[in-house]
Amino acid sequence: MASNRGVATIRGTTFRSPHGLPVDLLDRVLIISTQPYTASDMEQIISIRSAEEDVTLSPDALTALATLATQTTLRYALNLISTAQVIARKRRSTVVETEDIRKCYGYFLDEKRSTQWLKEQQGSLVFDATADPDVTMASA
Repeated sequence: MASNRGVATIRGTTFRSPHGLPVDLLDRVLIISTQPYTASDMEQIISIRSAEEDVTLSPDALTALATLATQTTLRYALNLISTAQVIARKRRSTVVETEDIRKCYGYFLDEKRSTQWLKEQQGSLVFDATADPDVTMASA
């Protein structure tokens, strides 16, 4: 539960309390402060995830994935682990190297690069509206 309502009216009453929560509930709530992950935190998470997926990462590949996680998202970096393993297996290796990560980065777009690509392709995709309003998808 997260709330940034400040002092607000408790729903269904005329009482006001912090976050609009009943005071007895608020007394039982545990407040946990959170901080963004650091690069070393992300590296540790990636290391644990690769161990769970039985993927052996070279130290350089682990560092590259941690760097990618800080520049893009941790989810994107974690998704590259299994695809990089497929590329490593294709070259008959049991260890994922930085070059495998680099290839995956080229094959799969993160959210920012995907958005940028769509902006660049605006007007040239199949499902874009045509300039002639009389043309329908069936006749195109």
